[in-house]
Amino acid sequence: MHIEAYQKLTLLDYPGRTAATIFTHGCNFRCPFCHNAGLVVRPSESMIPESEILDYLEKRKKLLDGVCITGGEPLLQKDIGDFIRRVRDIGYQIKLDTNGSFPEKLEDLIKEGIIDYVAMDIKNSLDKYAITAGIPQDIVPKIEKSVNILMSSGIDYEFRTTVCGNLHTVDDMRSIGEWLKGAKAYYLQPFKDSGDIVAGSENACDFTCEKAHYEALLEAVKPFIPNTQIRG
Repeated sequence: MHIEAYQKLTLLDYPGRTAATIFTHGCNFRCPFCHNAGLVVRPSESMIPESEILDYLEKRKKLLDGVCITGGEPLLQKDIGDFIRRVRDIGYQIKLDTNGSFPEKLEDLIKEGIIDYVAMDIKNSLDKYAITAGIPQDIVPKIEKSVNILMSSGIDYEFRTTVCGNLHTVDDMRSIGEWLKGAKAYYLQPFKDSGDIVAGSENACDFTCEKAHYEALLEAVKPFIPNTQIRG
């Protein structure tokens, strides 16, 4: 596992759990609003040994009960299954964050029963997906497959969209709602400029979104997914 960083305690990343968050390096998407540019587009500056992470988790297992694995895109890691098994052996539940572009890997982890919660990013409506995520259009069917896997899996999951004012319209949200109709939970989260976005901070103003626009987007989705909320 190429682990770039880890957060020793979070009360936000894993719903209902006190957790540690592990950040893997690398992503196959190029979303311009991504706030983890250092993990996505730049060469790795460090690599934390798995042994350091596992030792920390062993010491904190009476205080933490979950581990969130995020990125980047964690499913790029060839040995992610082995790492998850080691963490579970210590006694932790696992939340996986993913962009949904590796449905077969996702399905294997679910079938093995070694992940407990999945948060999948939904970048935009299907017709605007590739341009929003900076990916080839032929990846989109894989996204659709991952959505279907999660919705039929029985595992706890959520879908979420980082909302950017110039990228997401009411019509887009309505289309997403129709696509994800019946989902357990869907969150709209505002774009926040971390100062380290993929597009460069000089373009951050293009992504800002007024409160009224968020609320309009929320109302467009709710008829299809009643458990839609604004997060953050």
